[in-house]
Amino acid sequence: MAVLLVIWAAVSLGCGVLFADWLNQFRLPFTGFPLGFWFAQQGSIVTFVILILVYCLAMNRLDRRHHEELEAIAAKAGE
Repeated sequence: MAVLLVIWAAVSLGCGVLFADWLNQFRLPFTGFPLGFWFAQQGSIVTFVILILVYCLAMNRLDRRHHEELEAIAAKAGE
């Protein structure tokens, strides 16, 4: 979770605010928008949604593993 928060902070604060002027020298293909402007307006939101998806997938995997461990413990106790 800490890694996801660091990525989110780097993209939203770093790309959207701190490095926006440097990123503005690049343009988004097919749109013509400066890259720093795009990160400040849309990029951080898109990144946040992707990070939520990654978090959900990781938690589902953790829940599945926990459920399997609980079933193994219950099977052992039932023997």
